[in-house]
Amino acid sequence: MSRVAKKPVVLPKGVEFNAQSGNLSVKGPKGTLSIPLPEGVDVKVEDGNLQFSANDESKIPLAGTMRAILANMAQGVSAGFERKLELVGVGYRAAMQGKDLNLSLGFSHPVLFKTPDGITIVTPTQTEIVVSGTDKQRVGEVAAKIRGFRPPEPYKGKGVKYSDEVIIRKEAKKA
Repeated sequence: MSRVAKKPVVLPKGVEFNAQSGNLSVKGPKGTLSIPLPEGVDVKVEDGNLQFSANDESKIPLAGTMRAILANMAQGVSAGFERKLELVGVGYRAAMQGKDLNLSLGFSHPVLFKTPDGITIVTPTQTEIVVSGTDKQRVGEVAAKIRGFRPPEPYKGKGVKYSDEVIIRKEAKKA
């Protein structure tokens, strides 16, 4: 049995779990998320906790993966996920224009990023971006796309970086 799958998923208060017709859904105050249940993996509800098990040896890793995904879904619909980005560089700015994120990143043109459904983008200051939502994978994907417009460079550290990211700096060439 997988070590991850052995741990039960504790459902937070106000979160409902539903498993019917091969589909797992989690409903909470921030919304509803669902995922299909793969063959060979069983889910049991015991005392408000979810237990995962595999039917055969080849599905053991899949049981651990499903447990991790469902734990993230339960946290997402109760508390949500957020990723903070910082803009480092002279003249680098971010602002919301309706549902679009307008980025000035030193290019000859502004970069417009359309906010996907289920994701909320907020700019508390001109150099900070906060991406939040219920789906951990989508929040990370959107944050990575925004960072991808101008990843931080190693000489001056300019670019879009995660707030907790450490940029390893290089020394400039000497004449």
